[in-house]
Order: sequence, then C-alpha cells, then structure tokens
Amino acid sequence: MKMISKYSKFIPYLYFIAIIAYWFTIVNKSEGISAYPILLFAIPFLWQVIKPNRKLNFTLGITFVCLSSYLILAYLFDAFNIVTLTNSAKQFIIYGGFFVMANFIMALWIIRNSLKRSF
Repeated sequence: MKMISKYSKFIPYLYFIAIIAYWFTIVNKSEGISAYPILLFAIPFLWQVIKPNRKLNFTLGITFVCLSSYLILAYLFDAFNIVTLTNSAKQFIIYGGFFVMANFIMALWIIRNSLKRSF
C-alpha cells in the first residue's frame, strides 16, 4: 500500500504522456515528420515525473482544467444538438466523452497534488 501511495501522484502525468504519445502516433502515420512538434507537449509532464516543480504542477493543473472545461462544454453542446454534426463526428464525440471526463479528472488530480503534497 505504501508503494501505491508513493507512485500514485505520477498517474496524471503518465496519463497525459500516454495521450500525447497516442496523438503523435496517429498524426505521424498520416503527416510524417511534421508530427514531431506534438512531442514537445510531453516535456512539462515528463519534467514533473523526473524533477517535480510545485509551480509548474499548479500551472499545468489550472491550464488543463480550463482546457477540459472547454472540452466539456463542447461535448455538452453536441449532446444537446446545439451544433449539428455528421454521423461520423457524432460517433467520434461519443468516444471522446470518456476522454473528456478523464482529462478533467486528471487535471483536478494534478491540482490536488500541487495543493496537498509536497514533492
């Protein structure tokens, strides 16, 4: 239990690194070498795993809570048919709903780490 408690603070960072790696893989298949700037988004999360910084942690948390809130609003607008989309876009948004909620939860977890735990 002690080991789980010790490493649980890294879960949100590893989640975002995995999402960025997946995004890179998908874009790399179609775009090629122009997908490599996507990997730059992983640097702050990797930095938090290697050498944690409380200010960077709080900044990442606030930034991704704001982005996730925007994603939640976009998802709700689609769910209530405020904006009309094609069937394939709607299917993508249904699968994206899980992604949106996971992003929001992980961003809140990052903020909780910066407020409660000292790295």
